[in-house]
Amino acid sequence: MNYTNIIDHTLLAPDTKEKEIIKLCEEAKKYKFASVCVNPTWIRLSAELLHDSDVNVCTVIGFPLGASTPETKAFETQNAIESGAAEIDTVINIGALKDKNDELVEKDIRSVVDAAKGKALVKVIIEACLLTNEEKVRACEISVKAGADYVKTSTGFSLYGATVDDVAIMRKAVGPNIGVKASGGVRNSDDIKAMVDAGASRIGTSSAVKIFGLKI
Repeated sequence: MNYTNIIDHTLLAPDTKEKEIIKLCEEAKKYKFASVCVNPTWIRLSAELLHDSDVNVCTVIGFPLGASTPETKAFETQNAIESGAAEIDTVINIGALKDKNDELVEKDIRSVVDAAKGKALVKVIIEACLLTNEEKVRACEISVKAGADYVKTSTGFSLYGATVDDVAIMRKAVGPNIGVKASGGVRNSDDIKAMVDAGASRIGTSSAVKIFGLKI
């Protein structure tokens, strides 16, 4: 199977330079990755570089802690879409989930979904490494209720990234009609296959070119 078309080609390091974003977009266009996933400051440049391609610009909201207010996340989302983002990866309010404040968690997610207004896909990062299995399921169920298009395992900035077990739990929780994105720690083709077999429909990785042995 050709997995390149489910890859979010990712570069979220805080010290990223412009030339690295240019290279990221060139790679994504050449190999027809699903998107580039970049910090909001790089959305406009990425959108300009990818305007003549089918590669989407994905960005992160409330990243990486998820502890922004719903109003802040809504503004970030609106601004990101205006700048050229077509996919939004938002981090949930993890503390609220652990407090069993499901109403706030739903409000938080829905603020992003409503701001996207059908103009961008919304992926909800649950940061599975910080959650119990019960909390993972509840985070996924709330995400579906709030109208998310995907649930996503990880920011890649916490204890660890995606695991096969977490992907399987998330797929079971959301059912067949919502996407599951495995992100963080996906470093080779075996990892990708294992994640897809467990239920992932999108893969976030900064190692795509290395994984596929591509040359540019």
